[in-house]
Amino acid sequence: MSDVVDGVRTALHDDVLEVTLASPDVRNAQTPGTWRRLASIPDELTPEVRFVVLRGEGPSFSAGLDRRMLTPEGVPGEPSLLDLSQQDADTMDGFIQQAQAAFTWWARIPQVSIALVQGHAIGAGFQLALACDVMIVAPDVKLAMRETSLGLVPDLGGTGPLLDRVGYSRALEICATGRFVGSDEAVRLGLALRAVPQEDWDIALDEMLTPMRAAMPSAVAELKTLLRGASGAVDQLARERESQVRRLTELGALLTPTEGTS
Repeated sequence: MSDVVDGVRTALHDDVLEVTLASPDVRNAQTPGTWRRLASIPDELTPEVRFVVLRGEGPSFSAGLDRRMLTPEGVPGEPSLLDLSQQDADTMDGFIQQAQAAFTWWARIPQVSIALVQGHAIGAGFQLALACDVMIVAPDVKLAMRETSLGLVPDLGGTGPLLDRVGYSRALEICATGRFVGSDEAVRLGLALRAVPQEDWDIALDEMLTPMRAAMPSAVAELKTLLRGASGAVDQLARERESQVRRLTELGALLTPTEGTS
């Protein structure tokens, strides 16, 4: 088991690498440091690892972006979104692209990834859960995309898998309203595979992974590639970045005092 680095801990159990968001005191809120640590995890995926399980410590999976990022002070050592909104488009695009790296590898790896989600999974938290191949939720789960309430859009890879799972109309409604999706609806819409009490998660995992272990790892890896590419989506990550750069530019102009004002 590794130490907690930037709010993330990893542990290897036989053929399962467990990734845990380990900042329960702040409901596993995410910072650029969190994203850099998550982006480094593929380096720990040895050939013996067949599954990656994502968890969040405490009552919430992840409350999303650390709210300090929305203040002028930001997170120590990191640019705030206000700072970012004052930069040129290439700088903003580069920042978002680095952040996206924490969310994109889950789909590209040959291992099957499973997110175990309880309590709140909001914004970046929801998008991180969506990055995994499979989501299992607790009965108390509350999933939401709240970016539009901040004048932003989801830009961490979540729009593609959300659209694939629930369709355009429902994806638009979920994102535009920012409402919460509970466990029953999550299963009904196809966001989650099952709703299982947390105390039974290990049993549910075993029930799912045991038959998968009977398949050849290379066959499962090929299957992932086939299924992930079946939607024929264009470069959605680039589209997310371009959209968010436009939003940040507009917000930056709104937040910048005009000449003659204080």
